[in-house]
Amino acid sequence: MKLLAEALVKFSLGALMVGALIFLPAGSLGFWQGWLLMGLLFIPMLIAGFVMLFKAPDLLAKRLDAKEKQAAQKGVLAFSGLMFVGGFVVAGLDHRFGWSRMPVWVTVMGAAVFLLSYALYAEVLRENAYLSRTIRVEEGQTVVDTGLYGIVRHPMYMATILLFLAMPVVLGSWWALLVFASYPAIIVARLKDEEALLEKELAGYCDYQKKVRWRLVPFVW
Repeated sequence: MKLLAEALVKFSLGALMVGALIFLPAGSLGFWQGWLLMGLLFIPMLIAGFVMLFKAPDLLAKRLDAKEKQAAQKGVLAFSGLMFVGGFVVAGLDHRFGWSRMPVWVTVMGAAVFLLSYALYAEVLRENAYLSRTIRVEEGQTVVDTGLYGIVRHPMYMATILLFLAMPVVLGSWWALLVFASYPAIIVARLKDEEALLEKELAGYCDYQKKVRWRLVPFVW
């Protein structure tokens, strides 16, 4: 019950915060792309939360723990937070003042990419029970090298890049897309720090790096 209460509080606060960041700058609740993003973002999140609550409560607890201990990563997360706030606010202002002229079909394609990214993210959660929102190595942790982890070393980050780049497209804002375009650089900074830790503390990770060469994008990097 404590885990359920914590999850519901964080879910509710997250939905209220994102809604405020989108609709207050937009100056209207008639911003249909805003409602589309809210539905795409929070309905699957709610479903996934209940699935983890009953089938993998330890994984849910890890996903709720966002207290980063490493100083460098605190800066990365702070910059990421600024990007989200700025991106959502710009998207709302874009709707209010009509800065962008994004075709509806592009928004629909963005929604499709968003859902695909969510599906990839869910598969990563299924494959790796050690996933957490902070960079750390747990006692007894082993290297996962099958499934998506047999293609790239960081499939979760790959999924989140697609997910977050799709957000401003769902919101119909080219200007917000420029703001969110900084996200891959944020992920690269976080990823390199994480790999340095895994090389030192996770047995077998160096061999895994030799086996799976690509970090995020197959045949690219």
